[in-house]
Amino acid sequence: MSLRRSNFFAKRILPALLAAALAPGLSHAFEPFVVRDIRVEGIQRVDAGAVFSHLPVRVGDQFSDDKAGEAIQRLYSSGFFSDVSLEIDGDVLVVNVVERPTIASVTFNGMRDFDSAALSKSLAQVGFGPGRVFDRSMLERAEFELKQQYLAKGKYGVEITPTITPLPRNRVGVSFEIFEGDLAKIKEIRFVGNEAFSQGTLENQLELTTSGMMTWYTGTDKYSREKLEGDVERIRSYYLDRGYLEFSAEPPQVTISPDRKDIHITFTLHEGKPYSIRKVGLAGELLGLEDKLQPLLGVKEGETFSAEKTNDTAKAITDYLGSLGYAFANVNPNPVLDSDTQEADLTFYVDPGNRVYVRRIQIGGNVRTRDEVIRREMRQNEAAWYDSNSIRASRDRVDRLGYFNEVNVTTAPVPGSTDQIDVNVDVKEKPTGMINLGVGYGSTDKVMLSAGISQDNIFGSGHTLSLQVNTSKTNRAAILSHTDPYWTLDGISKTTSLYYRRTKPYENSYTDYSTYHLTAIGGGLNFGVPISEYDRIFTGFNFERNTLELNEDNPSGVSKAYKDYVDEYGKTTNSVVFNVGWSKDTRDSALAPTKGSYTRLSADISTMDLKYYMFSAQQQYYMPMGRSFTLAFNAMADWGKTYGSKNFPIIKNLYAGGIGSVRGYDGASLGPRDPNSGDYLGGSRRLVGNVQLYLPFPGASRDRTLRWFLFADAGQVSTEDKQYCYDGGTQYHVEDPCGWRYSAGIGLSWQSPLGPLQLSFGRALNAKDGDDKQAFQFQIGTAF
Repeated sequence: MSLRRSNFFAKRILPALLAAALAPGLSHAFEPFVVRDIRVEGIQRVDAGAVFSHLPVRVGDQFSDDKAGEAIQRLYSSGFFSDVSLEIDGDVLVVNVVERPTIASVTFNGMRDFDSAALSKSLAQVGFGPGRVFDRSMLERAEFELKQQYLAKGKYGVEITPTITPLPRNRVGVSFEIFEGDLAKIKEIRFVGNEAFSQGTLENQLELTTSGMMTWYTGTDKYSREKLEGDVERIRSYYLDRGYLEFSAEPPQVTISPDRKDIHITFTLHEGKPYSIRKVGLAGELLGLEDKLQPLLGVKEGETFSAEKTNDTAKAITDYLGSLGYAFANVNPNPVLDSDTQEADLTFYVDPGNRVYVRRIQIGGNVRTRDEVIRREMRQNEAAWYDSNSIRASRDRVDRLGYFNEVNVTTAPVPGSTDQIDVNVDVKEKPTGMINLGVGYGSTDKVMLSAGISQDNIFGSGHTLSLQVNTSKTNRAAILSHTDPYWTLDGISKTTSLYYRRTKPYENSYTDYSTYHLTAIGGGLNFGVPISEYDRIFTGFNFERNTLELNEDNPSGVSKAYKDYVDEYGKTTNSVVFNVGWSKDTRDSALAPTKGSYTRLSADISTMDLKYYMFSAQQQYYMPMGRSFTLAFNAMADWGKTYGSKNFPIIKNLYAGGIGSVRGYDGASLGPRDPNSGDYLGGSRRLVGNVQLYLPFPGASRDRTLRWFLFADAGQVSTEDKQYCYDGGTQYHVEDPCGWRYSAGIGLSWQSPLGPLQLSFGRALNAKDGDDKQAFQFQIGTAF
């Protein structure tokens, strides 16, 4: 006797209906009997035990038509079989099955935008992958998932064609042929319902943009579902920061053109009205700290409600409680709206939780770096009250070491304790040994080549050892240095260095040969003493031997200033230069700062053959102006003088002109000129001031490393007693060479893969007769 149902019914009739339909039809097919044995036939991969586990009957049980219907339903629902039948051989139940094939492999052809491993993982999450049972419905789900991945990237023209290849042992290979098509770009962004703010204002808040001049580089015109969701939140935050507490936005409508190349996005907004603050208060468990918490309220009565200020206030209170040991403090702002007066009463509910202390600081992930290198940067101590400020400072200090790709500092409650936590510092080390080769080009130094080898974390000790070799048109240098950042337990650093430098004159418009060569060989020992998280005092000394060689092949063209120097000091001099200084750096970034300041003061005093002193100062300040603009100020001042009877040594002169000082003038051209050779001599006194307004590059407003700027520069180079500050005579006439020079212009800065790139087009505003001007200037790579 045979009981069979086709695959068609198994896939399209609900299992419950199948069982109900089978049961009546089988009631007269056979008489119930006691099963003496169960035999399974047709299995290849599926274990017989898996079949037995789905049967509602066991050996020794009575088998009826109801059990037969239930058995077929269960075996089909397992998904292992494409066909199932039951036969009765005496009192033996025979189960015949036809297994579904399994997927042996999944491959992708024509795919460029995704990694195959990432897509395979995505398909595995929907139940499709090698080792899984092949099913047409699962194949359709896999196709849908692949398309969703491409649609999220804006590839609306994608076409996916699966190919099924039968393989031995009831297996199949699945290959997806993918035609990715062109990327759909954002053609239009529209806002509906906006009355308080213009279309342009709201567009400036979005990360996604329409196609523009630089979107080929930034990619902001490429549609992304994740970015769109982020933009909705940015619009919401923009309104909430301006008091629109009843603001809401409908899900954006995204449409695509018939050719699947252009995307149109529509935001539908419901603005409401702005609310002002009527009353601000604190509630909850305040621990008697009202007088300490009240000044932290950044939201004031009478002003327009701001979600940003509200969140900042909540964070300030949380951080303050965290600094007192309340690691799990929670502050919830609750605005109560009065729609009649458009006012809100804002209350901050404070729940400090338990005060806790740190039981243990645990370091993990460091394979090469010693624990002590990380622990000495920690400002949070074990067995001390938890301090959120110290935790944050510790994390930043470990990150600034530069030894790790990732630094994560987390806290975990100690099991069984309500007042203890552990601090876990997990790091991911990066290669700290580096061999670098570099090529740069500048309008002053021309081609610049560099090579070096360095080890920032030698033997995991935190010490740095490096050798750098640089060469350009005017300079050659080789520097060997070693730094111990914790020479003492208090964090005093020690740097030892040896160096070799060879310099020749900056190129001028009068000569095409070098009138001298200066060779400097020396070494130094310098120390840095931290006095706060941002301040550092440095001091040390350098010994230097200088040898000046004049070009005697053309006596009439030999530089008079350098000939006078040789007559006064001789060709070779030895000197020990002592230095002391202080620096403070609060900038938010060293590459593309938008706020903060940098200050540096230093003094050098030279002894032995060269007796002089030099005072230097620099001040930078970055002022954010709105979301995308930054106003930057820079001022430098240097003042040198001898304390003996001789003139200031010309080999220690300072230069200005070109990128880094006063643009629009030839590099190093400001100041005195030599009357014989026309060489740029520089001077012992230098003043430079710069004002620069950074603006986002069109189409790249989110990329802080690509910016254009407007600038105004001013500078002056002179010498003690105005030596050589005359016009230089008829041949090398320069009017007022030691006077002020001004310039203004436009430029572009970019942190390119080849190094920092800066372009400028400057106009000399008060150029004098004989000045060497250079309107277009650029620098790529790091100058020496």
